[in-house]
Amino acid sequence: MEIIYFGIKICRNGKPQILSIYGISSKEVFGALYRSEENIEVFFRYMNEAWSLHGREVLTAFDLSEFEFIYDIGGSCGALSKELIAIYPNCAVTLFDLPEVVETSKKFHGFSEASRITLHGGDFLKDPIPEADLYIFARILFTWNDEKCLQLLNKVFNVCKPGGGVLIVEPTLDKDKTLPFPIAMYSLLVLLNTEGKVRTPSEYHSFLSTAGFKDIQLKKGNLFDVILARK
Repeated sequence: MEIIYFGIKICRNGKPQILSIYGISSKEVFGALYRSEENIEVFFRYMNEAWSLHGREVLTAFDLSEFEFIYDIGGSCGALSKELIAIYPNCAVTLFDLPEVVETSKKFHGFSEASRITLHGGDFLKDPIPEADLYIFARILFTWNDEKCLQLLNKVFNVCKPGGGVLIVEPTLDKDKTLPFPIAMYSLLVLLNTEGKVRTPSEYHSFLSTAGFKDIQLKKGNLFDVILARK
């Protein structure tokens, strides 16, 4: 019943309810989520299960074989990065996440130099993002408000190699903002816990166009939709 109560509060004031639920602001959600190695590992297990079900589907929605150097932005446990190198043997992936997440990921998966996955500890909102052929935002942008989404897409456009691109993997709303039950629950959880929201494909198209990307394409998935745009 609590989720209904807090859902009603969201509808009334349009603000995240994480402060009421957990006593922290939406800007500190990842600080709370990652406050201990045990918490990080719990989150990793959840992400591992999700990408074991949907990883191959989202990474083969478009042929990504032309992209050699790829950044998995906010890649957490590295499950999607591992799926990526299994599907595309000629690519090299850098997982970019907070330092404490990267350290736990290293232990969790036992990444080695031979794995073709490099770990980059940092804050992608504040720190520079290096040059690459492709940047993947998988279940990342819905966490942030519109301003931060555009900030991130501008950052990667400025460093993306010519001909490179960005891949966005998110649940999305229909044009009339109707949605099936699983996406509705996903949307409610996002609204409860973060400053972001589940968006329509046209909203992402607007962000990408504003940042300078072109040739924006969408592929619908079972749960997550995939958007590829190029520089």
